[in-house]
Amino acid sequence: MVHLSTCRDSPRARLSVRPGTGRVFVLATVFVCAACGLVYELELVALASYLIGDSVTQASVVLSVMVFAMGIGSLLAKRLRLRAAVGFGLIEAALALVGGCSALVLYAAFAWGGGSRYALVGFSLMIGVLIGAEIPLLMTLIQRVSRQDPGGAVADLFAADYVGALAGGLAFPFFLLPLLGQLTGALLTGTVNAVAGGALVLWLFREDLTRRGRWWLIAVNVLVLAVLATATALAGDFELAARRAVYGPHVRVTVRTGVQEIVLTRSPRGTVDLFLNGRLRVDGRDERRYHKALVAPAMSGPHRRVLILGGGDGLAAAEAMKHRGVASVTVVELDPGVERLARTDPGLSALNGHAYRDPRLHVITADAFTWLRSPRQRYDVIISDLPDPGITPSTKFYSEEFYGLAARVLAPGGRLAVHAGPVETRPDSFWTVEETIRTAGLRTLPYRAAGPAARPGPTRATPGDWGFVLASRARPLLSPDGGGGGSWAEVRGRPAGIAPSTLVHPRYPG
Repeated sequence: MVHLSTCRDSPRARLSVRPGTGRVFVLATVFVCAACGLVYELELVALASYLIGDSVTQASVVLSVMVFAMGIGSLLAKRLRLRAAVGFGLIEAALALVGGCSALVLYAAFAWGGGSRYALVGFSLMIGVLIGAEIPLLMTLIQRVSRQDPGGAVADLFAADYVGALAGGLAFPFFLLPLLGQLTGALLTGTVNAVAGGALVLWLFREDLTRRGRWWLIAVNVLVLAVLATATALAGDFELAARRAVYGPHVRVTVRTGVQEIVLTRSPRGTVDLFLNGRLRVDGRDERRYHKALVAPAMSGPHRRVLILGGGDGLAAAEAMKHRGVASVTVVELDPGVERLARTDPGLSALNGHAYRDPRLHVITADAFTWLRSPRQRYDVIISDLPDPGITPSTKFYSEEFYGLAARVLAPGGRLAVHAGPVETRPDSFWTVEETIRTAGLRTLPYRAAGPAARPGPTRATPGDWGFVLASRARPLLSPDGGGGGSWAEVRGRPAGIAPSTLVHPRYPG
């Protein structure tokens, strides 16, 4: 903090406004820059979680690397204190360019490079260094505008900084992301950042700049704004090209809901594939084998009332309603966009056999965990057709608490079927699901079915198997496959020492 006290000895800036007004402008710039900085940070976390998965790990990487880099930036900024105005202007221009283009470059690395981990770390470092250099230079500038004791100046700067961070943190999920999307939202933030930093230096501190320095700063900011404007204009074409690189050339429908991005593709063979946040959730070629393996074993006992957790695509419901004696099927789906597509899209509705036309099917739009917490009627069959447990937002649906809630609504003699992930490639996750269900008070029977066919590309399925767990209060028996698409068999060799997963101690690797 030595440099803070020495700032008081620096000459007062030559301003065209009163010192009090100049101080307000500096603090307003701190507010804007802090908001932009937090948006960059949240943008990196959100996009990395979407592209790479395991949001806890990605958030930890971004935050730790960025905080470390901010310390480096603060140290490097000491060299710029004597030219604080021009230094701050150049740093804000660089931050606007790097932060504004970060989402675009990360998406490009994922689409054409197959991964974006190294780009994530690189941008976290660069943005952190630039953000860390802001406060020391702003401290110097505010000391030159208004003679203040260092303690008061620090309090004012950090107050503006924290309030700005609040504004940026709220703007990202409630305005930028839903209205503009990740790419355009980041580019717009960069534009605001460049304008705020450039305006402060070129207007308030213009007398402190040499003629040459002023023109250099103008040229740099114009170039940055031109790059951001060009990228914004081309963002739609870029996103289309990147999406084709990720999903293939046959993208039919793209919908961004308040929950996720939904993409429907049609292969040259005419099959429909459904992607949620870049991950293949329904493979048209393998769908019937998968849902038959998930649903049919649970239907061998009583099955008058069926509850499906997830499964808004209607495929599990369609498989359940093929069985005689089914009086009602209740689907609890978080995203109404999935249900809407399953009802109206010709390809997806044909794949689910127009299940939503069946009067026995009822849909509840809710989070399955929250919905189960309220007293419910009993169900003969519960099907958990939810994303893999390795995806961080899904881990609560594979917890002891969740299965305990599901067991409360399971009728006597009823069965619970859970998709538990592949046995061969992720045995730890598979057996953790099985142990967690056992710990919730149900008896289990783990089984597997032949998995998906090979697919090319970063988002496609790879050969393997599907793993499931069948559970009930009595020891469940595995029914024969009945023919007509695939087979399943009990999985033996349960390892010792497996611990259950809970809300406060999730145990699924990413």
